[in-house]
Amino acid sequence: MARNHMILTFLLKLLLSSVSTATNSTSDIRQAIEEMRTANYFTFIMLINMAPVDLIQGNITFLMPRDKTLSQTLIQENNVADFLQRHSLPSPLLFDHLQHFPTGSMIPTSKPDVFLRVNNSGKMHFFLNNARVVSQNICTKSASIRCHGIDQVLEGAPLASDHINASLPVPPPCDHNITSPPFGLVASPPVMSPPSAAQPISSNISPIPSSAPPLKSAVSLSKTGIAGLIWLLMAVKLSL
Repeated sequence: MARNHMILTFLLKLLLSSVSTATNSTSDIRQAIEEMRTANYFTFIMLINMAPVDLIQGNITFLMPRDKTLSQTLIQENNVADFLQRHSLPSPLLFDHLQHFPTGSMIPTSKPDVFLRVNNSGKMHFFLNNARVVSQNICTKSASIRCHGIDQVLEGAPLASDHINASLPVPPPCDHNITSPPFGLVASPPVMSPPSAAQPISSNISPIPSSAPPLKSAVSLSKTGIAGLIWLLMAVKLSL
């Protein structure tokens, strides 16, 4: 009997922990979207809301083209996730962190094997591939999401696996006064030829909404996982 109570307590804690994680992630993306809205990045918000609900789980830095730039870009609905992965880094990085990468460094995007080459000539001349960072630290209030504005749609290029020698760890949350990077720099690979001109993605983006679109949940709990936990809870309860 005592053992059954212990199992029941454990399963309840596990279920509540999953719900709490989802709530925190949802709160972070809501906060980031509000900051994007204040800075007039409405089309990028729309793309986030079009993405699969489990795509964005925090610990991420978005690189956001302006509305005018995105209005000239063709994106199919089934390519939205790919677009967002190419325009994000898998760690929440303030611009102070990015500035510690020297010219020639390769930064991984959220899309596997796609990297961005740094051209660092100072705060107003910091480039990732073809795009210049023009608006720094737009998203700073949430614990796990950062975002910066860029002036072009990024041209991501795949990097050979033998050149991949580092990833971006997560810096401490909510520390806005960091002056040194919380990670090691990615060693510069041999000089690579410039990427070919980007090909337009194939379908029209919907017009920019006059008001911000409704927010989807940033994290979708696994229906199978929750169903399994509920089933186990019921089984233990019946055995008591």
